[in-house]
Amino acid sequence: MPETLTHKILASHLASGELAPGADITVAVDQILIEDATGTMAAMQFEMLGVDSVAVPLAVMYVDHNVLQIDDKNMQDHRYLRTFSARYGLRYSPAGHGISHYIHLEHFSRPGQVLVGADSHTSTAGALGMFALGAGGLEVAVAMAGYGFDFVCPAVVGVELTGTLGRNAEAKDVVLELLRRHGVRGGRGKVFEFYGEGVASLSVSARATICNMIIETGAATAIFPSDDQTREWLRAQRREDQFVPLAADAGAMYDDGEQLDLSGLVPLVALPHSPGNVRPVSELPRTEVVQVCVGSSVNSSYEDLATVAAILKGHTVHPSVQLTVTPGSRQILQTIIASGVYEDLMGAGARMLEPVCGPCVGIGQAPTAGAPSLRTFNRNFPGRSGTAEDCVYLCSPSTAAASALHGAIVDASTVSRGELHPATPPNPEVHDLHIAGVLPLESRRAIEIERGSNLVPPPQPEPLAPDVDARVLIVVGDDISTGDMAPDGAIAMSVWSNIAVCARFMFRRLDPGFHDRALEWGGGIIVGGENYGQGSSREHAALIPLYLGVRVVAARSYARIHRRNLIAAGIVPLILPLDVQSSTGQRWVIDGLADALVGGDRSVAARVDDGDAELMLGLDFSPAERAVLTAGGLLAQVRTGGRSPLASDAVVQDDAAGASQSRSAR
Repeated sequence: MPETLTHKILASHLASGELAPGADITVAVDQILIEDATGTMAAMQFEMLGVDSVAVPLAVMYVDHNVLQIDDKNMQDHRYLRTFSARYGLRYSPAGHGISHYIHLEHFSRPGQVLVGADSHTSTAGALGMFALGAGGLEVAVAMAGYGFDFVCPAVVGVELTGTLGRNAEAKDVVLELLRRHGVRGGRGKVFEFYGEGVASLSVSARATICNMIIETGAATAIFPSDDQTREWLRAQRREDQFVPLAADAGAMYDDGEQLDLSGLVPLVALPHSPGNVRPVSELPRTEVVQVCVGSSVNSSYEDLATVAAILKGHTVHPSVQLTVTPGSRQILQTIIASGVYEDLMGAGARMLEPVCGPCVGIGQAPTAGAPSLRTFNRNFPGRSGTAEDCVYLCSPSTAAASALHGAIVDASTVSRGELHPATPPNPEVHDLHIAGVLPLESRRAIEIERGSNLVPPPQPEPLAPDVDARVLIVVGDDISTGDMAPDGAIAMSVWSNIAVCARFMFRRLDPGFHDRALEWGGGIIVGGENYGQGSSREHAALIPLYLGVRVVAARSYARIHRRNLIAAGIVPLILPLDVQSSTGQRWVIDGLADALVGGDRSVAARVDDGDAELMLGLDFSPAERAVLTAGGLLAQVRTGGRSPLASDAVVQDDAAGASQSRSAR
């Protein structure tokens, strides 16, 4: 039977389960990606597993988020992560070397492999024909310890691309068009797999933009075939020997499908405060901007920055606009300097930032409250920029450059464009120079891990009580992001290694009294709307409620990664009926919740405010998820023998660089 590319890769790595949408599956993992913001929790939980070394062929720790170092907390984290990596066998990329997703695409991503990362935008590696999935830190730690990666098998949506992009449309407009169609909820439970004659016209950098931002639809990931564009990318990175041609079989049947004509795309923009709030630039009323930011984990490739330089060359940005540009990696920085792109950007008045996440996560360049800021980033959730009352728009590099010249949001057809600077060959050796290698195991055992006072192990759940008797702590609306639970920005993110301190920031934008109320009441219940927990993979958004005594959340629906993080933390994510209204302080008594989970019940009743009224709450869990909750969380399940590690030959190392391939895929 003809297979999709997604199923080919998953089948070659499948350790247990059936490749059917909604089924529990476990896959062997080739590569692990961790970054510093989520890395301290992932690392401390890995240590709690009691293993002696990473049990996957390649694991890389990147420091790219908390690098501002306004006090000593960031460096405490860095020194812990560096020594942790040296002790347990991860490669380590230091601060300033680049953003994890770009470096991984340049140096490590390989067609046909499975990558799991403690960052939601791990999906970027789908540009090279990888199955790349973001997850919470604990799930990544468990995979890194050799237990494989458990998840619910997604449906596969085939997106047929036809035509080629016009002069003023870019890859960012492709993914914005998909967001226009699907919003931030329509991709849940799905993988977007691209095929068709239009694929060949998209470079790997362009594909990376689409794969990075596809998760804003709620999707698990996206994947492109491995083709001539893939080969050319790997050749430029001196890794052509790792090329494998991969594509869906002719006649492969997808669970769903759609078509997208690249030649019909126009410049698009996502309006505040959602990546799914998409309109054509031409339909916007005149919108003056005070800031334009290019770069982040999306749209900071050489191709993107050269496009901006071609529009800006010979001009200066509008006097009312502050323009910042962030290269994605040190390799890209070297290339734009050598090619002349850097000089053109500087000459136009751009502020050139170091290759780190920076303003994308609210660390620097926070905009004026209420004043439009136009960014080529992937998210514009409220407050993510570092300004609580921000007004952030998302767009392509061309639209950003043209708007920087006009002082208002316009598409690139309104300005002239020079020829792109030809790229000088990239220098992949910069990665080998700066990314620490892996020492022999015997040498690693002697390494002492540095633990500063900012490093506090996360809370661990007690076994779930038979019954729940608690008050509603807060009621929030639809599309609440994990950034409202564990906020972005230099101050809040600097304490992500200490859940007790981090907890002071939970829901601060929505309800400044939440933290103190939760402590005073001894915990309680959080009630949410649709798509609760969208956005970042940060498991702090589950560990903070656990610390505050929350063991039940009730929402109308959940974002994938946050829902799994709640389960891993031993918190039960219940389904709230659409017609139910709740209020802060309401008392819920849920008798027999633990038994209902064990028994496979599909719903459970809650008595409200000591009255006779009953509220029926959904228990929508797979068998594997029920087992985790019953065990008291994922860490408890693994430590008590509730899960077994995969066979040691499930994945095998096959070269000195640490790249691997599943044995069955060879």
